[in-house]
Amino acid sequence: MTVPDCASRLSREPLPPERAADLAKIFKALGDPVRLRIVSIVASHEGGEACVCDLTGAFELSQPTISHHLKVLKEVGLLTSERRASWVYYRIVPETLAELSGLLTP
Repeated sequence: MTVPDCASRLSREPLPPERAADLAKIFKALGDPVRLRIVSIVASHEGGEACVCDLTGAFELSQPTISHHLKVLKEVGLLTSERRASWVYYRIVPETLAELSGLLTP
């Protein structure tokens, strides 16, 4: 999913229906405590990226459950990933966070 550019803020003009629907998907993904925590762990991890092995150890959840949450975060454009040998590394997509931040800035 591509996030539209930050042309408007909530305090300046109403969101068009399509943009509201796209942004709602991102906020819905962040509305889950596990996913919000995953984003926080990745964003604060040294070097700006976290290995999937760093994430699975931070939760009392199965690896498939963590993978599902990571898939959701990638689908809405909050995370990107890169496979290196047998591990997958995740990074925040800064443009998506900037879009959310800009939207909510009064």
